[in-house]
Amino acid sequence: MLAASSFLSEDQFLCSICLDVFTYPVTIPCGHNFCKTCITEHWNINLQCQCPVCKDVSDKRPELRVNTFISEMAAQFRQSAVRKTSSFSEQQCTNTGEVLCDVCTETKLKAVKSCLVCLTSYCETHLEPHQRITGLKRHKLIDPVENLEDRMCKKHDRPLELFCKTDQMCVCQFCTELDHKSHVFVHLIEEYEGKKVELGKTEAGIQQMIQNRRLKIQQIKQSVKFSKEDADRETAASVQVFTALIQSVERNLAQLIDMIEEKQKTTEKQAEGFVKELEEEISELMKRSAEVEQLSRTEDHLQFLQSFPSLNPAPPTKDWTKVRVHSSYEGTVRRAVAQLEETLSKEVEKLLEAELKRVQKFAVDVTLDSDTASPYLILSDDRKQVKCSEIQMNVPDNPQRFSVCNAVLGKQSFSSGRFYYEVQVKGKTEWDLGVASESIIRKGKIRLSPNNGFWTVWLRNGNEYKALAGPGVSLSLKSKPQKVGVFVDHEEGLVSFYDVDAAALIYSFTDCNFTEKFYPYFSPCSIHGGINAAPLTLTCATQI
Repeated sequence: MLAASSFLSEDQFLCSICLDVFTYPVTIPCGHNFCKTCITEHWNINLQCQCPVCKDVSDKRPELRVNTFISEMAAQFRQSAVRKTSSFSEQQCTNTGEVLCDVCTETKLKAVKSCLVCLTSYCETHLEPHQRITGLKRHKLIDPVENLEDRMCKKHDRPLELFCKTDQMCVCQFCTELDHKSHVFVHLIEEYEGKKVELGKTEAGIQQMIQNRRLKIQQIKQSVKFSKEDADRETAASVQVFTALIQSVERNLAQLIDMIEEKQKTTEKQAEGFVKELEEEISELMKRSAEVEQLSRTEDHLQFLQSFPSLNPAPPTKDWTKVRVHSSYEGTVRRAVAQLEETLSKEVEKLLEAELKRVQKFAVDVTLDSDTASPYLILSDDRKQVKCSEIQMNVPDNPQRFSVCNAVLGKQSFSSGRFYYEVQVKGKTEWDLGVASESIIRKGKIRLSPNNGFWTVWLRNGNEYKALAGPGVSLSLKSKPQKVGVFVDHEEGLVSFYDVDAAALIYSFTDCNFTEKFYPYFSPCSIHGGINAAPLTLTCATQI
């Protein structure tokens, strides 16, 4: 029977109704086999004795008897399946790192405890003596572990119960009296608790790093989103500007062609008038020429002399020597191009206004930090205004304060995202504005440049503007800014300055490397004989 079963498939012993190995298999008249309960319920439900496989119908319900041969074969397959399941369970425990009972002989059950005295792992059933017998109760039980022999000292065959802090290793009691004498020891539990606290700090640090990186991912995704919005906005604005430009070019070209054609028509009409007038004079002259010729051929002296006074040498005609037919097109194209430039300039102005409106959406409330202000600066009570004094103020000296440079930082710091603020510079002949890194040098003389952590623009002598890009870049502005807007995009590494009233870009620092927090930077500069005494004033950004 066993030999035969090895050639048979388990599928041959599955009931086609419940799809499981036969339980009390019976054979119906058509020859198909089913579980007795399955075929009985099937017939009860359908109210007729029909085979579920071949649909053969019996006139009356047959008497169902168990097929003993199939029943025995099904039982063997069921036992084989149980053994496979048990083996798989043991293999699964091994694969998942679970510890099995060392006492179980057939199906290995999962261990619940390991004994450090017996060096054996027990399932719940075989652990029972350790919970009942007094001598075994004193044994040291721990959560199940593999390779219990590794917990014994190889040299002294004693449990590793202590930790040598000097050599950073686990030792037994005998080790402390021999090889590790005079070393520093603690119990394993104490060292475990200490290391666990240390591990907790490490885990907290790792979690913080994970959190920081997740935050960075969000920032990057947000930056991509902002970049996409900016790209769409710039694309739309560009399409609008260039569409208007193309339309203006086409319109100007059409106007230019119409004007040239109109001039040409006028010239042709004038020429036609001249030609007609000339032709009339020619006709008159030809008529007179015929009369002269006729008179010249007469031989009657008396008639010739009588007719000659009435014959003028020529009829009244126009002086054509200064008459010209021409049309001047000089300057036509130049004027058309000038008009085109004017149109383009207007479109560029609209684009700059749109850009300024966009950055003004990121306006923040900035106040001045009195702890950083130079001793020669006076701040308003609301920390919104700063001006220079010719007298040194009595203020505490601290590491954050500028000592020589008449400067002050904003109270608010930034390390990500975008922000914008506006400063009124009206009445000033000198000023410095921009942003500065947290670690900038604040004592002594300072050189403003990106290499030193400053991204700034300044005014000198009332009309000399410069971007301090190291080396400086002289700026030629169409108008003198009365209010300056400062915009920073941390992720893009961008610092831009705007003439707010003119909606014009003053200068942009690009590819800035922001590696730390940075602050708004202000300097009203010094007073020279009462000149440049006006303050720098932080104002609320209002869209133009």
